[in-house]
Amino acid sequence: MQLTLVIHALTAGGAERVMSIMANYWAAKGWNITIVTMDDGSIPPFYDLDTRIQHIPLGLATKSPNFIWATWHNLRRVFILRKTIYQLKPDAVISFLDTTNVLTLLATQSLKIPVIVDEQNHPAMYSIGRSWEKLRELTYPQASRVVAVTARALSYFSLAIQSRGSVIPNPALSVKLDENSATPKLEKPFLIAIGRLEEQKGFDILLQAFEQVADSYPEWKLIILGEGSLRPQLESLVHQLNLAKRVHLKGVVKNPFSFLQQAEFFVMSSRYEGFPNALCEAMACGLPVIATDCPSGPQEIIRNNVDGILVPSEDVSALAAAIKRLISDEEERKRLASRATEVTERFSLEKVMNMWETLLAEVISERKKL
Repeated sequence: MQLTLVIHALTAGGAERVMSIMANYWAAKGWNITIVTMDDGSIPPFYDLDTRIQHIPLGLATKSPNFIWATWHNLRRVFILRKTIYQLKPDAVISFLDTTNVLTLLATQSLKIPVIVDEQNHPAMYSIGRSWEKLRELTYPQASRVVAVTARALSYFSLAIQSRGSVIPNPALSVKLDENSATPKLEKPFLIAIGRLEEQKGFDILLQAFEQVADSYPEWKLIILGEGSLRPQLESLVHQLNLAKRVHLKGVVKNPFSFLQQAEFFVMSSRYEGFPNALCEAMACGLPVIATDCPSGPQEIIRNNVDGILVPSEDVSALAAAIKRLISDEEERKRLASRATEVTERFSLEKVMNMWETLLAEVISERKKL
């Protein structure tokens, strides 16, 4: 099997991690895997890739100062991407993330190559701009399949797109904790959160919730892993809430598991998600978890009060109450943790990749009949 995977860049992020897992899995099976990115490849991939995987950076990630330049750059991206895919002659193409998906579908017009586009976020909650959304509505019905990570995410689209739709969750990998990790031993106890420092992740909500319980539990700390444009605002909020000695923004780390294995529990405060990988990773580590019941993902992953706690989205008081519940009750933490690792069975790599391979076989067979 020869596959081409298209994504904007191989930086840190949920979609990038999922694509890397998929690429490595197929390369290990002996498939011919090529990853095409829009960046120039000057920054090494954040996630490890099998040495058998070919990476072709197109150097097309330039920012445009106005609409005219943006149109020109996107036409150029379509032309060069089309030429690249034509030369590779893959059995199928899988594209990841909204605008890249649109460009890939435009680039593969009339090439007679099946194209699957993968949406990792909930499209109703994540705006890509009016022009891109219109192009998505026009191009997605031309895809061989549109993959969403949850049924709720797929239901956002028009019936024309849903008719091409499939639901495939992200895999939850079993975690082998590294006892020889170079990460220093952290001062306990602490709760942990992971994600980009952006509006979507709701860390402002988490900080306000933690502030409500902080005085009652002075020994507890909060560690947040991730980087993003809202770091200055979040740092300012930390100081406003008098949490400078209690909250630590650690930035992006290569191995979050070394932090997770030392935490007491995990909190996800997102305003919206697709299928939150960090939540699965925490559960795979055997951590009790709290998550906002945002669209979409947490409700599909967590079995409420069985292996985690769901709270209403953007409700500071409810989140604070859940945090207090786990801080104050060690037995409750143990009870939830005892079932958490079952997530790796429900969303195992083998199950998820079998779904992808079944889908690939279907679209390749359909294309041959045309």
